[in-house]
Amino acid sequence: MKLSTRSRYGLRALLDIATHSRNEPVRLREIAKRQEVSLSYLEHIVGPLIQGGILRSTRGPSGGLSLLRRPEEVPLGEVMRLLEGPMTTTDCVLHPELCARADYCATRSLWSELTDAMQAVLREKTLAHLMQGYDTEGRGDCVPEAFGPMRTRASGQALRSENARGDRS
Repeated sequence: MKLSTRSRYGLRALLDIATHSRNEPVRLREIAKRQEVSLSYLEHIVGPLIQGGILRSTRGPSGGLSLLRRPEEVPLGEVMRLLEGPMTTTDCVLHPELCARADYCATRSLWSELTDAMQAVLREKTLAHLMQGYDTEGRGDCVPEAFGPMRTRASGQALRSENARGDRS
């Protein structure tokens, strides 16, 4: 299972705003530059966060984006739902009526357990938790290469994790 760039970039944008606001709105163009995300894509990402009451957009020469709540009052589960929709591993977990096998499916309980665990972590964590490990210079941010496809031994390339350690097979 893999989260979309919407949620990854959305969390990075929120972190950027929280750390660079200094009680003033942060310009979207500056966030896009620091986070190396296209301005047009970032505009689409912040829309649901504004509509969901997490961000405020201020127009004008000193305008930009600011948090409507303190970071410790922004649960990551709420952010993820706004950006991704329902946080579940499969549709049958939330809507068993969609699957004719739901009552006797051997794997549905696993998907349900995974969903519960993911939701529990996201319920427990807030934007403030992420800020504790945030590097304002961006060195600790996710980079697009980290989310690309892994190479396999079958294709003649070593796995990325092995390359990082310097192992060769």
